[in-house]
Amino acid sequence: MSALLDDARRVVTDLGTDGPGAADVRAGVLAHLAAHGDAALGRELREHVTASALVLDASLTRALLCFHRKGRFWVQPGGHLDAGDADLLAAALRELREETGVTHARVPTTRAADLDRHALGDGFARCAWHLDVGFVVLADPADVVTVSDESTDVAWWPLDALPDEVPPGLGDRLARAARFAQAALPS
Repeated sequence: MSALLDDARRVVTDLGTDGPGAADVRAGVLAHLAAHGDAALGRELREHVTASALVLDASLTRALLCFHRKGRFWVQPGGHLDAGDADLLAAALRELREETGVTHARVPTTRAADLDRHALGDGFARCAWHLDVGFVVLADPADVVTVSDESTDVAWWPLDALPDEVPPGLGDRLARAARFAQAALPS
């Protein structure tokens, strides 16, 4: 059993169950991990675990999003786990660097803030479902961002004025992430 699989089980078990259907999603992801083991972390299965960074500014009012080339929507940086990832948080931070160029970021807590099961469109080839574990990351909007091959744009958006082209539920997920970060930050 891999250390990454152990971390995935721990992180998902420790997640809160607020939000619509959160308890069912958590139970489903834990069952998927139990049924498939390490394979649940790779790309071989049509449904697998991914990690993402829910990137907010220090005021917790703006989010950094990428316009995904395949999906044709604005979404948080994130993606597949790699064999060299120490844990899910490390995978989320690697994806953040790869997809936005952001290297100076702060993690207010190592606990995951979000768990989302979402279907993917036909443009994603073999991938059909992602079981995405999201971590809150704080970054400075003044820092330079870059666009990766996976996206056509990277931009900061006010949480109360997200673009039209976001996946269903992303606004609620980002709002919950902001509340989660607020609770994790020192007063």
